[in-house]
Amino acid sequence: MALSDTRFLTRRRALAATLAAQRVDTMLVTHLTHVRYLSGFSGSNGAVIVSKDLSALIATDGRYTTQIAEEVPDIEVVVARNCAVELLKGIEGPRRVGFEADFVNVAQLEKLKEACPEDVTLVPISGVIEKIRITKDPIERERLRAVADLANSAFQELLDEGGIRAGRTEREVAADLEFKMRVKGAEHPSFDTIVASGPNSAKPHHSATDRVIEVGDLVTVDFGAHDRGFNSDTTRTVVVGEANAFSKEIYDIVLQAQLAGCAAAVPGAKLADVDKACRDVITNAGYGEYFVHSTGHGIGLDVHEAPWAAATGTGELEEHMTLTIEPGIYVPGKGGVRIEDTLIITSGRPENLTNLSKDLTIV
Repeated sequence: MALSDTRFLTRRRALAATLAAQRVDTMLVTHLTHVRYLSGFSGSNGAVIVSKDLSALIATDGRYTTQIAEEVPDIEVVVARNCAVELLKGIEGPRRVGFEADFVNVAQLEKLKEACPEDVTLVPISGVIEKIRITKDPIERERLRAVADLANSAFQELLDEGGIRAGRTEREVAADLEFKMRVKGAEHPSFDTIVASGPNSAKPHHSATDRVIEVGDLVTVDFGAHDRGFNSDTTRTVVVGEANAFSKEIYDIVLQAQLAGCAAAVPGAKLADVDKACRDVITNAGYGEYFVHSTGHGIGLDVHEAPWAAATGTGELEEHMTLTIEPGIYVPGKGGVRIEDTLIITSGRPENLTNLSKDLTIV
């Protein structure tokens, strides 16, 4: 992190303001995604404390002394194996110290209590950092564009080279795509690549297997790349050889649903209404029972994060949020289709990070 890069300080300032409003003096942050969000540290062991007066302290173990000095030049570092415990020991009370209730288990909480000075009170806190993370700053948006371009370019290359074809296994296609993403600069896939062919395409989260792809198969590929902390998420469904009437029918319905969802994703839209825009198209076409998951989710440092577009979703979209739009139809024994784009919500039409065709593709 360059010394002129103030985005982590800005995020800690937002957290400090929230703590003050909740009458919490200090927050202990142990969830590694949140440690990275507030400091820039990307190691596998760390914790940070942020106080309402904006003071901060970060801890990691000896493996990361050089890395943390490079990534976090603006926070004092404590070198310790048990990061959270060591940071708590150093707090001078009386203080109310928040901890991430959603990411601390019972055994960990007991250790934190044992480490606390007598005049320190631990306070469970949920959702405060997630609320800050839900809108993306300019650097985050640029990183999301770059990682999406990387992944989508790899998929287009896979198509152009005939990488999805009869005779290949699902596992071979997944490995090919993941290799191409790596070569183009991905640190690793965002998640295990889904390649679901034929009857397997009716399974939304099918794992790639040794099933051999056949002529006439629907093949759904759900993939993403991870680079510099950020993730992408895209799904496309293609047909091998020749599309039958069933494949054409459900593909067209899902496409119309997906387009409706993208059109509905504007600032002020209720998240439940975005889901409804997709779901109504599929339901009205007679396939409502086969749309078995929610419409979409935010994406950033996590593949799946707030906001959530679902029938039970709460809240509204705001400018600079991210949202996937990924309706699907899954008919057991016959096959399925999912089409997914990643959007950045803007003041006008959403910015679509998925620069891939949505026309029915025959390979």
